[in-house]
Amino acid sequence: MSNDTYRRASGHGHHGDPRRPLTLRDVSEASGVSEMTVSRVLRNRGDVSAATRERVLAAAKRLGYVPNKIAGALASSRVNLVAVIVPSLSNMVFPEVVNGISHVLEETELQPVLGVTHYTPEQEEKVLYEMLSWRPSGVIIAGLERTDSAQAMLRNAGIPVVEIMDVDGEAIDSCVGISHRRAGRDMAKAIIEAGYKRIGVLGTKMPQDHRARKRLAGFEETIREVGLEIVDQEFYDGTSGLGKGREMTEAMLTRNPDLDFLYYSNDMIGAGGLLYCQEMGYDIPGKLGLAGFNGIEMLDGLPRKLATIDSCRREIGEAAARIIAECASGDPTAAGQQVVLLPKLEPGDTLRKH
Repeated sequence: MSNDTYRRASGHGHHGDPRRPLTLRDVSEASGVSEMTVSRVLRNRGDVSAATRERVLAAAKRLGYVPNKIAGALASSRVNLVAVIVPSLSNMVFPEVVNGISHVLEETELQPVLGVTHYTPEQEEKVLYEMLSWRPSGVIIAGLERTDSAQAMLRNAGIPVVEIMDVDGEAIDSCVGISHRRAGRDMAKAIIEAGYKRIGVLGTKMPQDHRARKRLAGFEETIREVGLEIVDQEFYDGTSGLGKGREMTEAMLTRNPDLDFLYYSNDMIGAGGLLYCQEMGYDIPGKLGLAGFNGIEMLDGLPRKLATIDSCRREIGEAAARIIAECASGDPTAAGQQVVLLPKLEPGDTLRKH
């Protein structure tokens, strides 16, 4: 997929009104086909020529039109559902966000409904299409990068949209999160100040994990400023687990026994690395330092606390849900907010005190 498919949204909906949902008439005008025919194509009814069908579907996709699944009397109203779309439920990262969302929405009429995209743009489009067809009261969705088609659906859904977890970019409507570039820079500064010099990076290979990519960019930029380079990198596919962290750490330290710091893209693989290094008798943090990212509480029970950055997950979920609830209650100032939370560095026991 070419890079330009990840356009950031700028500007709002069509006809200068960001809150008017698209109708059959919009698709009819865009495709030059009658509303009746558009309706037949979208409901897969009646005989319509392949060329006309193609034209209607292309126009609908370009506009981001999603047919309304709620027929008859309900069609004009919205349901009290909030679509919550996240890339994954493993790792303890997104469950905490979802807890924050549920906690706030419990006080309202609104009910969260969950969709998982597995970090793929195609799956995100599919989940969005399905969820928007139920005409929810709002959408909370992870990340800022998405395909043109997903952008169009969100921009023209006529409901509040809150993009979460990231603020490095332009939002469609509201966004709540931390700067991942900043998180990467903060960790690099702490490592440099503690006097480590030979750094290995271990992380996720998924090109779609834009936030891990931004952290690494901020990290690299900062160590380069003091003349350091990343000595070795190890990337993996699939889910993050302790086993994966052990395996990657062993491979990297076998290749480069003289590394003095390991920077992991998340706490789960970092914890696996820490367990391996302790078993092998490494002097931590004297000769070898380690750090992860996320601040996962579940890992507080380890014999040592991994240095990490708290990514404010629960607070992000709560703030996003509050914006949706304010919009649903008719507050005209609620849309278009940008809430930037500050990532907090926790040195734990795996970063030398200097």
